[in-house]
Amino acid sequence: MERQKTYKILTLLLLMQWAFVQILSQYPSFIEKYYSNGLYLYISKFMRLILGWLPFSFGDLIYIALIVVILYSIFKLFKKKKIALKTAFFKIGALASILFFVFHLNWGLNYLRPSLSSHLKIDNKPYTDEELITFTKKLIHKTNQIHYSITNNDTILIQKNISKKEIREYSFEAYKQLATIYPQFKHQTSSLKNSLFSVPLTYMGFAGYLNPVTNEAQVNYLIPKNSYPATVCHELAHQIGIAPESEANFVSYLATKHSKNPFFNYAGSTMALRYCLADIYRKQPAQFELLKKELNKGILKDLKESQEFWQSYQNWSEKYFKLFYDSFLKANKQKDGIKGYSKMVTLLINYYNIEEHQL
Repeated sequence: MERQKTYKILTLLLLMQWAFVQILSQYPSFIEKYYSNGLYLYISKFMRLILGWLPFSFGDLIYIALIVVILYSIFKLFKKKKIALKTAFFKIGALASILFFVFHLNWGLNYLRPSLSSHLKIDNKPYTDEELITFTKKLIHKTNQIHYSITNNDTILIQKNISKKEIREYSFEAYKQLATIYPQFKHQTSSLKNSLFSVPLTYMGFAGYLNPVTNEAQVNYLIPKNSYPATVCHELAHQIGIAPESEANFVSYLATKHSKNPFFNYAGSTMALRYCLADIYRKQPAQFELLKKELNKGILKDLKESQEFWQSYQNWSEKYFKLFYDSFLKANKQKDGIKGYSKMVTLLINYYNIEEHQL
């Protein structure tokens, strides 16, 4: 009886927590000062200190345990001759209440902070097709230069003799270099790991994620090596409190751009190029074909290899996982959902305009 009462109280608290978050969302400056640059810094550092040294993902083990508990509870529920729907409702509500609280306390409130564009004083104005094409041409030229500096041959696919473990280690050097320019992106204490769910992640179409409970950055170890540095830096951006996907991509671009490692420069530049070319393809397919011809053949081989990798794992379930993630983002005040990834191009072009056209 006492347990049933606890379930009811926790379910009621879920509604109160939701209402409280809605109120907090109206005060992004408060979140920025007291949570993102206050409480969160201590929570995230503490979690990385106690779990970062583990060679495996503790957060993934929590997920596995949670899945087992949920499946077992469902099994027990249907095994009973009479299903107590009311009891089941409050049990689910209690679990959801605990998860809601831990998620927002440990990381989720970062969704409510002011936008990165306002923080870095970057305009958020829509770009014209002309600006998009001009920027993409500059980016193609820069990417070609980086590619040639590594291969000394514009037709060769980059085959870098570096392990993914070394890439993960070097990513922190990239953030140290970025912090000399933007101190707000300072990253301390490593907690970056391969995901135990890399195979299912690939089938779902995801390259990585941050565990909001343990603050461990998880990377899909199956993804192609040439895009691995940008993915790692993307997850590290989440780890320092950059929540929206487009903003995490942009910080990843900045980290790889300012890195002293040409391989990181290349990974970040090709990531940005993919977003720009995809945007042009949607708007002007003929212009896309013209721009594609300006790329080094070695880069085209790289882009094709990446596309073939993801296509080889495409399946019927991917769209449902993407739909779920889209709903998750919208529930966390990301009104554009998964389409928010395209805001990366807006950040890139407006940043390019204020940085005196320096790529």
